[in-house]
Amino acid sequence: MTRMQLPDVLNPEYLLKTFSYVGLSAILFAETGLLLGFFLPGDSLLITAGIFAAKGDLNLGLLMLLSTVAAFVGNTSGYLIGRRFGPLVFGRVRFLKPEYVNQAREYFAKNGNQTLILSRFIPIIRTIVPTLAGTVHLDFRLFTVYNAVGAMLWGGGVTLAGYLLGKVIPKDVLDKYILLIIAVILIGSFVPVALELLKRRRA
Repeated sequence: MTRMQLPDVLNPEYLLKTFSYVGLSAILFAETGLLLGFFLPGDSLLITAGIFAAKGDLNLGLLMLLSTVAAFVGNTSGYLIGRRFGPLVFGRVRFLKPEYVNQAREYFAKNGNQTLILSRFIPIIRTIVPTLAGTVHLDFRLFTVYNAVGAMLWGGGVTLAGYLLGKVIPKDVLDKYILLIIAVILIGSFVPVALELLKRRRA
């Protein structure tokens, strides 16, 4: 049976085997801090990194530290980009509409800064939210606190979840079906986005 194939840039197994800790840090930074990185596989990369740690290929503690730092620095970068270039970004980037800024301002006022934590676990949304926060000039000190909490819960927590998953699933099953497992996780992580888009479309 031929193993399932993904493009290299979306294949967490290939990225970790080729670029190891440096690749992990760079991709997490780009996905959480640069709008053009919205398509990168953050969730599946963290899960796969944890699985690799369970197999003894990578160090769990170092992975959790690097993931947390990269996620924190990435969101900070996104915030600063939004604060400095927000109006320009939302006037030029095709899939970002200017009205999103007002919606974001109202949403932050209504739901509080916990949005910064929850958005970490939703693909695409976690890329856009810090830039929106900077654009609406959300208080930087509060942003930093919630950014740090979210980075630890997502960067460290999802990696740890992958590690525990790797300890539960037998090694021979992991070796044979790792890409299938990653693909299921990746598809599952987009379900909240799809449901929200469907809800808005119906509204």
